Amino acid sequence: MGLLTSLFEFTLYVRISPERLTVRNPRTGEQIAEVPELAITRKQKSWIVAVGKEARSKAAQPNTRVINPFAHPRSLVSDFTEAEQLLKAFMRKMRTHGPLSVSPRVVLHPLGDPAGGFTQVEVRAFQEMAMGAGARSVKIWHGRPLTDQELISGQFPAAGRILN
Repeated sequence: MGLLTSLFEFTLYVRISPERLTVRNPRTGEQIAEVPELAITRKQKSWIVAVGKEARSKAAQPNTRVINPFAHPRSLVSDFTEAEQLLKAFMRKMRTHGPLSVSPRVVLHPLGDPAGGFTQVEVRAFQEMAMGAGARSVKIWHGRPLTDQELISGQFPAAGRILN
């Protein structure tokens, strides 16, 4: 069964910054890279009406607000719940749907270099955010952007480090 499941396993490489959220499948080369925004409608209950570039077009609708959960002056995550929902929506776009669909392994790469590095609280927030978005396992990477081959092999360069 290990060989069979390895045929369906896949990794997603997620890069997060206040300006862009990128989700890439290194095996297929498929990629989504858009502004990390979501439009939320608040009536009786809140729900997401659009994500990415489509979110801005919904801003004029009544009871709708557009937010970027990765825009905060002191931390990369300004709203954990909304960041998790945004990541889930982007990951869902990259998933294969079918009877043998499996949850992806995620390599999450928060971009930027905060003074003193990322705190343990931020690292845990990234980890829990990816797990809540549907990841089977999560590695938090800090360093230069990874190549598809490094992601597929799991051999990351010594110039960076895994934070968890």
